[in-house]
Amino acid sequence: MTFNGLLELVSSTRPARAPGIRVDSRSVEEGDIFVAVKGTVYDGHDFIHQALAKGAKYIVAQNPEPSIEHRASSIEVIIVDDSAEAAAVLAQASRGNPASQLTNLAVTGTNGKTTVAYLVRSVIQKAGEKCGLIGTIIYDTGSASCQAVLTTPDCLAIAETQQKMVKAGSKYMVIEASSHALSQNRLAGIDFTAAAFTNLAGDHLDYHKTKEDYLVAKTKLFSALAPDATAVLNKQSPEAHHIAKNTAAKILWYAVDEPANIIAHIESMDADGNVFILECAGSRVTSHGSRVKTPLLGRYNVSNHLAAAGLCLAAGFDLATIAAGLSALRAIPGRLEKLDWQGDFTVLIDYAHTDDALKNVLATLKPLCKGRLTVVFGCGGDRDRTKRPRMAKVAEQLADSVIVTSDNPRTEQPEAIIDDIITGFEKGLPTRSSEIRDTRYAIRNTITIEPDRRRAVELAIKTAGKDDIVVIAGKGHETYQIIGNKKLDFSDKAVAEECLEKWIRRSRELNADRHFY
Repeated sequence: MTFNGLLELVSSTRPARAPGIRVDSRSVEEGDIFVAVKGTVYDGHDFIHQALAKGAKYIVAQNPEPSIEHRASSIEVIIVDDSAEAAAVLAQASRGNPASQLTNLAVTGTNGKTTVAYLVRSVIQKAGEKCGLIGTIIYDTGSASCQAVLTTPDCLAIAETQQKMVKAGSKYMVIEASSHALSQNRLAGIDFTAAAFTNLAGDHLDYHKTKEDYLVAKTKLFSALAPDATAVLNKQSPEAHHIAKNTAAKILWYAVDEPANIIAHIESMDADGNVFILECAGSRVTSHGSRVKTPLLGRYNVSNHLAAAGLCLAAGFDLATIAAGLSALRAIPGRLEKLDWQGDFTVLIDYAHTDDALKNVLATLKPLCKGRLTVVFGCGGDRDRTKRPRMAKVAEQLADSVIVTSDNPRTEQPEAIIDDIITGFEKGLPTRSSEIRDTRYAIRNTITIEPDRRRAVELAIKTAGKDDIVVIAGKGHETYQIIGNKKLDFSDKAVAEECLEKWIRRSRELNADRHFY
């Protein structure tokens, strides 16, 4: 059988005739198609025999073992140049090609993907349309949502989610494109109307090995764009100029307070958020019609707004509608998320887990903080080790108090990860939390190590004073902590809220004691 024959088979109008498509040999059932795809950890070609043992009738592969073709006459082996692309095309065909029924928008970059995706959805919803979203936090069909498993899931999950989007009445989809997904061709088979690039910072070098390879993965999204598509590029990112040379798409440059196709003219930046005028190709509509007022803090978030604006312009929305939609988004889970309480200091939860992201967050908050700026952070295990000391350096330079803790250690020892982190500190050796006798004061002038994340959060809140800002960085929206091979319930937000409740109770008790005496 040819690959085109297989496509015709899975596109059958009679579902009983269409075999299932599998990329995991464990899920194979009798008569299924097994596509051998090389993943992050495993290569599907190593599991072809297992798929056959489970009853696979069709094998799609790049380089199957010769013996497979002779295993049984009833088995069809289809050789393709790129099995990941083949899996994506088959997935789309089996679901009625839902991607072709949507206006598809994508965003990639080290930081800002989630914010841009949420902003795009906000604009489209403000315009009265439904927009599906696939990203780090949720998979949203336009009528229902579920917690995300991966930033960009495999092609089977994407096609299934897109089919649900179409059934829900969504006309648009915005997706976060991770570098892993791009290098593994998970987005093959989807024609994008526009794709945006935010930035490139040091991350994922455990997978890509070099920053150059990391950029190559990001560039794949744009080199696959059609000539009538649009590449929305950050003019203030050096890597964007490399991408521009490797795409056939139309280019829409964006920049903050610099000449570009889309410009943000900042009017104000303070603790309440940002106000800026949105300009596109010399047009501002009216001073109010193109003014964006957002509670999302920082200059980097203004840049994220521009990326979202570019995607929406490419999708056909006018400037006034875009400005209104950008202004309508009030918060994003785990992205400088401010905890709601009535105390005299501020606690924020943020997903920053690279040195560049942490720098953006702390540099934004530093001039807004009237007291002391405290940051709690760690680094994930089994991930890029090179960023660990860089994150320490940023924290030391910009925060007044630093608490180094555990993030998702996975199969690494938390103490070993922390040892890597503290090599980046330059001004002195950190103090162990167990060595601090009076946590109310001592920590306010130290870099402290507390491997237990719950205790680290509690320590930061217990030692906070009037007008201080406490940033709990790294995990953001996540509701788990991965220790070893176990995923345990853990939410920075929930833990911080518990600590704040204890803080309130202690304050009340102290006030009651003072009143008694």
